[in-house]
Amino acid sequence: MSRLQTKKFAALEIQFRRTGERRYAVTIHRSGQPTLEMNPAPGYDSAMPHDLLHFIVESELGLRQGIFGQIADGGTAGTFRSVQSPGEDHREAARSRRRETQRGSKLLRQWQEDSMQSERATVICLYEWLAQSADTARRALAAEMTVNAKHVRSQLTAAESQALNESAIKRICARMEELSNQWAALEIGQALTVFWPGKIR
Repeated sequence: MSRLQTKKFAALEIQFRRTGERRYAVTIHRSGQPTLEMNPAPGYDSAMPHDLLHFIVESELGLRQGIFGQIADGGTAGTFRSVQSPGEDHREAARSRRRETQRGSKLLRQWQEDSMQSERATVICLYEWLAQSADTARRALAAEMTVNAKHVRSQLTAAESQALNESAIKRICARMEELSNQWAALEIGQALTVFWPGKIR
């Protein structure tokens, strides 16, 4: 990816917060733009929330127009909503949300294939991570996913298969293990913060 392509994306500070026993929220702070939030977020997991998995896969594979790339480009990925600032005019906030929704819908259509590539990659990487785990319960989950994971892998394009090679999967699984350990250690109310594009601080 060229330096010019990298620069077009705004920096995001993304917080994955445990909000309950089996609930979590995702809050995204964007430079010069309203804060976005998804609360509750779908796909809670005590080891690997669904949207954290997407973050890892997209950042490691360089998918710059998946969920988080679209948000960095001013979209909403179809699931995030702007958080109204204290004292903000309600009418202006409503107009801003409409513009945001329109741009989000446009980016979803424009980059649908990148979003689908992200979905396919997350299935495969989750399967590999679970299958390689020392935890018997996780390996059992992987066994339940085997048929679907093979089906999804059969749908990969040649370019996707090349990008999702053994080395890439190993790297992604290592990052999943790192962030999973941090996530599992959180208490209710605490958050894991990551940054896009770039590595965690």
